[in-house]
Amino acid sequence: MKEALQGLLPRLLPPEVTPVYVIHEGKSDLDKSIPRKLRAWGNPDARFVVLRDQESADCQVVKRRIERLCARAGRPDAVVRIVCHHLEAWFLGDLEAVETAFGLRGLVAQGGRRHLRDPDALPNALQELKRLVPSYQKRSGARSIGVHMVPERNRSRSFQVFIEGLRRIL
Repeated sequence: MKEALQGLLPRLLPPEVTPVYVIHEGKSDLDKSIPRKLRAWGNPDARFVVLRDQESADCQVVKRRIERLCARAGRPDAVVRIVCHHLEAWFLGDLEAVETAFGLRGLVAQGGRRHLRDPDALPNALQELKRLVPSYQKRSGARSIGVHMVPERNRSRSFQVFIEGLRRIL
């Protein structure tokens, strides 16, 4: 996720905003460390976006739990966004970015296929992305695709909600 965001955010954020990425080792580490890290953050003007994969959990339940953790840490204004189901759904939402990143042709045309029209509905977006791009690797693929993503053309609803939240706190 960090790799994709590092390619995307510099093009979306004003130059005076510097994102800091706080990486966690899985969802339980995220849940345990949110209150401690948000309370300890030294800059009172900082804004927080907490981003997590949905995986197989109920996204509303996950979001509410993380929002409660943020509020208890004194940061009720933190933006919490859940990626449905996995980050690869965001990539499938912008097949032009995938094409460009991997030097491929014909992927954009496949976006009209019924199962790709709503990438968030795919139970295993990673598997679908690997079917389309057999050479896809999570870290390097995210890095390559992130720099080419364009919010206005992305079909992923969870990506659009993320962008809306980002714009709201800016």
